[in-house]
Amino acid sequence: MRFHLNNALTSIAVLLLTLSLALPAQARGLLRDADMEYALKQIAAPILRAAGLSPTRVKVLVVNDSSMNAFVVSNDAIFVHYGLINKMVNATMLQGIIAHEAAHIANGHIARRLGNLSNSRTISGLGLALAAAAAAAGSPEAARGIAIGSASSARRAFLSHTRSEEASADQSGIRYMKAAGASPQGLADVLGLFAGQETLNVTRQDPYMRSHPLSRDRMRAVQGFVASYGTLPPNPAAEYWFARLKGKITAHTRAPSWTLRRLKSEGYADVRALREAVALHRNSKTKKALAAIDKAIALRPKDPFLRDQKAEILLDTRNFAAAVQVYASAVQRAPNDPLVLSGYGRALLANGQVKKALGALEKSRRQDYRDGSMLRDLATAYAKTGQTGMAALITAERFALGGRMKDAGIHAKRASGLLGRGSGPWQRAQDVLIASQRAAKRK
Repeated sequence: MRFHLNNALTSIAVLLLTLSLALPAQARGLLRDADMEYALKQIAAPILRAAGLSPTRVKVLVVNDSSMNAFVVSNDAIFVHYGLINKMVNATMLQGIIAHEAAHIANGHIARRLGNLSNSRTISGLGLALAAAAAAAGSPEAARGIAIGSASSARRAFLSHTRSEEASADQSGIRYMKAAGASPQGLADVLGLFAGQETLNVTRQDPYMRSHPLSRDRMRAVQGFVASYGTLPPNPAAEYWFARLKGKITAHTRAPSWTLRRLKSEGYADVRALREAVALHRNSKTKKALAAIDKAIALRPKDPFLRDQKAEILLDTRNFAAAVQVYASAVQRAPNDPLVLSGYGRALLANGQVKKALGALEKSRRQDYRDGSMLRDLATAYAKTGQTGMAALITAERFALGGRMKDAGIHAKRASGLLGRGSGPWQRAQDVLIASQRAAKRK
């Protein structure tokens, strides 16, 4: 699992042509992991389809935050804090929160807000996340109306839903769950996690409470919807992927000793072995970690993501040649997964196979350019193959996506002088350079 500060954008060019970036200091990163994101897709896909949304376009991403929250700021991503997932006990609870957030998208709540931003002066300090969302939603006019900053009050104002929106999202979400074959009880159960918080001081409430009004009336309404639509038995496939998702997250975010003490309670043998491997690796017990992950692979030999985990252990312990071999077998089983490709490229680069690494990393970037580690490795691969202009460009884009606009401008200027004038890469460098200059003027 890699911890990155990423932003859910549709196009770097759209963002940089309309915004000057200044990342809020308190901004959280995303937890990016191929196994974890595949599990999320398996859990979310039936719900998204029932909502009329495309599972390939709308991603569910995990925020590196231990508090309980979930939110949407654009029409192509749902964000869930890992702290909320850790509190859930089954897949239907996660499907319930995904269904509710998907309803905010499907019912037009986010689109209406983004459409109103261009004429609003009250959100001048909204911050990068919302500005990026405007660009991602295909609304550069709205994005221009956002002055980048870190005013949390404005950001909360945008994220806060009205009671009518919450009621609409609850009812629609339960309908999506029933249509997808997921028990609507899941939404009631996840809202139950926040029961009683409305009486707490606002500073002590979980972030979800501050953006999603929760009252006794709302809870009664949800329970009424559940009674009307009925409950359904657990879906074995969804429950398996939830166990794997939560097991992977807790193995990385809890102390290794916590994970190892609870292995016997894990009902899936392969997930148990996976959790053990991660915990042992974090304790620097490499041989035991590899033996554990091999147990998981033996149980699911066609699974690319268990091999991805083994390759990551090998790469982290500088066994580069072996990591390349294992990553190659993972890529054979998941040839278009950007995070698997990113890991493969990183291993090839470490093993001195630079040209082959470049191909894997370029393919990864075409699938998902938001992976900061991949961009760093791609820039290195370009530099080692003598493509200094492309190396400078990728470095500029990586700094821009991280909000380091002064550094981005330095590398973009260098790239502009090395790339063919008027070419696609040259134009991308101009986008970053313009954004950097705008950011400097605001200081």
